[in-house]
Amino acid sequence: MGRETQRERAERGGRPASAKRDETMTAGEPLSPTINGESLWPRLAGLPLVIEACEYDRLHAVLAYEFERITTHVRLVGAGADGLGEDVSVFREDGTALHETQPSLPLEGEWTLAGFCEHLATLQLWPEPPEWDVALRLRNWALESAALDLALRQAGRSLHDVLGLEPQPVRFVSSLGLDKESSIEPVRRRLARFPGVRFKLDAEATWAPELVDEVAATGAVDTIDFKGHYGFEVEDPQALSALYDHVIAAFPDAYLEDPHDLPELAQRLGDHLERVSYDAPVRSAEDIGATPLAARVVNVKPSPIGSLRGLFEVYARCARERRPMYGGGMGELGVGRGQIELLAALFHADAPNDVAPSAYNEDDPPGGLPASPLAPRPAATGFRWTA
Repeated sequence: MGRETQRERAERGGRPASAKRDETMTAGEPLSPTINGESLWPRLAGLPLVIEACEYDRLHAVLAYEFERITTHVRLVGAGADGLGEDVSVFREDGTALHETQPSLPLEGEWTLAGFCEHLATLQLWPEPPEWDVALRLRNWALESAALDLALRQAGRSLHDVLGLEPQPVRFVSSLGLDKESSIEPVRRRLARFPGVRFKLDAEATWAPELVDEVAATGAVDTIDFKGHYGFEVEDPQALSALYDHVIAAFPDAYLEDPHDLPELAQRLGDHLERVSYDAPVRSAEDIGATPLAARVVNVKPSPIGSLRGLFEVYARCARERRPMYGGGMGELGVGRGQIELLAALFHADAPNDVAPSAYNEDDPPGGLPASPLAPRPAATGFRWTA
């Protein structure tokens, strides 16, 4: 296996936490246009589900900086319908991708959605424990999201219909790293082609003050991601501190995501907690508020959370505590990208969601891509966003 880039390793990072999955839907429960601080999982948990087969298909793309991305479509088949999910746990083919191993998992049967998720939690989804613990959650999410899609399609219903929520136009950002050349050119190239595009940028201690100022002058940055919770060694603490000083001053309105857990940086961020957000440390509702800083904002990434029940618990806690949310992805290439766009449309549409159509992640994105905000495109049935 070749050497991974920082961005690639960061996207694979995270830590596991268990989640129970044993609730069922209350019969006759009325739908509500808001979540009112309560989890909406019970509205899905009792959906009937029939599974007869499981299939796996390879997806592939070359993204920015010649980064080769591999994912797997998971297709559950039953009762004349199919349900799709996307496994984003493998970044290159090393013999562990689902489309390589084609595992024969014991998934067939008649279930409720909650019952299937409970059963799934008892299975070994990897032939050997993966190198990255979060990969367990990513693969589990692929199968649970496919099961949700199938259950809804078998019922002839859409996700927003069952939840009682109306999809809204989705504001999105284009997520970039500038670490290969530490140059503003990737930003300029996208702005020239898509004048209204906005960005989430991965910060590097090697950024010169001039680069920070140059990028800030575009006025197009909504989030700066420090990726401070993936276990990377801080090679130059002074340079890192200087980066924070420049970024905090140059981007006064941007979210500051996953700052490093260092005392000297905590002091710098103390007056900016309303715009500090966390991604990697949040894998369950219980993780919210247990972060190093008392930040208000949560980047909700469904696949690293890993379960439908856990995801809806995160949404519910953020709603109860009136915490701003925005969505994030893991380099999805297929149905998984549309699924996180749909979730954003339902739960945090007017936010800097890191859910741009996948082609925005290419080194030279083609013209004609949809602009932000994305018009709602929920499929008539299932857990899908139409093309």
